[in-house]
Amino acid sequence: MRQRGGLLACGLWLAALAGAWAEEPGRLTVERAFDRGLRDAASVPQHRWLADGTVLLLDSRVPKASRTLELLDPATGTRRPAVDAGAALASLKALLGEQAGEAPDSLGWPDSLTSDGRLAIYAVHHDLFALELPASRFRRLTYNDEEEKNPTLSPDGAWLSFVRRNDLYVMEVRTGKERRLTRDGSDTTRNGTLSWVYWEEFFGRQDTAVWWSPDSRTLAFFESDDAPVGECVFPDFEPATPRVERQRYPKAGEANPRVRLGLADVASGTVRWAKLGQPAPEYLVRVSWQPDSRRVVVQTLDRRQQRLDVLSVDRKTGEAQRILREASTTSINPADDLVFVDGGRQFIVSSERDGFNHLYLYLRDGTLLRELTPGPLMVTQSSADPAVGGGVVKVDEDSGTVFFTATSGMPVAPALYRVPLGGGPVERVSAEAGSHRVSMSPDGRFYLDAWSAADTPPGLYLHTVDGARTATITPPATEAYAPLDLQTPVFLTVPADDGLPLPAFLWKPKDFDHKRKYPVILDVYGGPAAPQVRNVWQRDILFTNVLLQEGFVVFTIDPRSAAGVSKTLADTSYGKLMSAFEVPDILAGVRWLLEQPWVDSGRIGVWGWSGGGTMTLQLMTHSKVFKAGIAVAAVTDFRYYDTVWTEARLGLPADNPDGYRAGSPANFAKDLAGRLLLIHGTGDDNVHPQNAWRFARELQLAKIPFEMMIYPLEKHGLRGTSVHVHQAMLDFWKRTL
Repeated sequence: MRQRGGLLACGLWLAALAGAWAEEPGRLTVERAFDRGLRDAASVPQHRWLADGTVLLLDSRVPKASRTLELLDPATGTRRPAVDAGAALASLKALLGEQAGEAPDSLGWPDSLTSDGRLAIYAVHHDLFALELPASRFRRLTYNDEEEKNPTLSPDGAWLSFVRRNDLYVMEVRTGKERRLTRDGSDTTRNGTLSWVYWEEFFGRQDTAVWWSPDSRTLAFFESDDAPVGECVFPDFEPATPRVERQRYPKAGEANPRVRLGLADVASGTVRWAKLGQPAPEYLVRVSWQPDSRRVVVQTLDRRQQRLDVLSVDRKTGEAQRILREASTTSINPADDLVFVDGGRQFIVSSERDGFNHLYLYLRDGTLLRELTPGPLMVTQSSADPAVGGGVVKVDEDSGTVFFTATSGMPVAPALYRVPLGGGPVERVSAEAGSHRVSMSPDGRFYLDAWSAADTPPGLYLHTVDGARTATITPPATEAYAPLDLQTPVFLTVPADDGLPLPAFLWKPKDFDHKRKYPVILDVYGGPAAPQVRNVWQRDILFTNVLLQEGFVVFTIDPRSAAGVSKTLADTSYGKLMSAFEVPDILAGVRWLLEQPWVDSGRIGVWGWSGGGTMTLQLMTHSKVFKAGIAVAAVTDFRYYDTVWTEARLGLPADNPDGYRAGSPANFAKDLAGRLLLIHGTGDDNVHPQNAWRFARELQLAKIPFEMMIYPLEKHGLRGTSVHVHQAMLDFWKRTL
């Protein structure tokens, strides 16, 4: 009974795919590799623990006609519909009237949800609607031509905050009565919504700019002033005189948005501004409330991101008191974990001060009590539940236990651990090798584990707190992939020039013959603390298998700064990004390949996307071992990239001109060796297309031939043209290798 729901969902999903596999079931084309249903097979249900200890689920693997929100009872492992989706959608269409065609054809995951799971908020056709789950009925909350976004329910479910035309509003959910909290919203002033660089670099591409107090009486929010920030433009090809998209984007060394923290009293509408000192901090990077709602805690960074302050702000006066300061000669990452315990008298915070990311226990006034997680551990965010912001999954004060996720060693793979709050040995809870994304029940009796490994697709599993697996909620979609006979990577280490072991993955075709000679494609990224070699189901496994099917071997290696093993190794690239160890470390991997008798030394290619595109160009301009390469959406001059990411790794341009020059491949375009395909989208608002234009121009001036594929209006991920992009890549490899 406990597995019936998961197996039924899988069966429905397999039936939906049957038609797509009627011909050549074992043949994987680029188009099939990007089939939505096949890619969704590697997903697990979205899920959230509710206050009563049940779990709300939404399984995207189920066909839309059958998909609905479900409730899981962890005590029995049974699932049942949480709502009558048909009735709910019918009520939504009735409310939309003439705009009924804008209604979704299935229920998605809510934009906001009460802790008891009885009320969910959805943004539909620019307006907000409340779904009463027990009644399976929608209620319209706003009637406005203007778009409302970022709806966020208060902890007690009585209030809803949202943003309209860059002003912040609250609404009493029961009556629908609105209160406007700010009145200065404009194209450059944003209230309750993030400036682009904050969204991209500090908040994980989530528009998180409001924080309700636990008592639901005060709303903390960001006001962002983009006026000082330079404007970038993206021309369309329509109409005849093209329209132009505009973006406020701070380039390295240039002005940032000015951000301040507001504290809005919901009852009166009064806004008080946090007094964080003069000059004002350059960056506000994390916000959280103390349990008693009397003070809000904000983390700030200086411009060089080498000084982190943790400030406690009185919600009534706005006065701030510094409780922690951390300083470094390299950049500091915000503390994703800041958890209050003992009624707010103590807190747990994460820090990389000793070269690893550890948890520390402090008194409320900033007095250090103890380090909780010594040793070679990197406490790592567990993102299975959006309510879990960092690595701390739960603090069980009754048993005095801290549960957290962390990685240790290679290949990188987060697992669940526990440690006594009073100090003691760290114990691993997760039994299986592989990557575990964990969320725990409110009472601490159960946890859900989204688990996968390099050779096992993701599944969602229910465990008791001691680690014992009690139910499979959704099994791995092994049946969906079975006809493809997918090859998975073999993990190995390769010695760097100084002997340091570097993690690598090797992918071989299924009919591999050691007596043959094979072309090899290196798949690289190489950015600091951004490992590709992870013991997790690989998101690009389908396209990689297309390459294997065509007779290529694929090889991935992480240079030391990218391996994710420690902050110490990540910092080896500080000030010397893409110009210190990264190129020699990857070339050490190439030397290992050349020692293998089955490698065709004259047919080695390299490719990467974003930072991987940059690394590809650095490798092709600093060596002559690659016959061909593909650089997708590459940064070619770090002066063109944003302040936060770039300055955290290279410092300010004025302070480190040599580092900027050495890490920017456009400066070495004349040294390009090998055939190149340069790919970019003209709407890329992350890595602007000027990067491609610059590199192309340098090649043209140097009279070096190359190929280029431009995708009009496509953004950084080129998602609207995925099949075309990857078919172009495959065709290029077949021509050049």
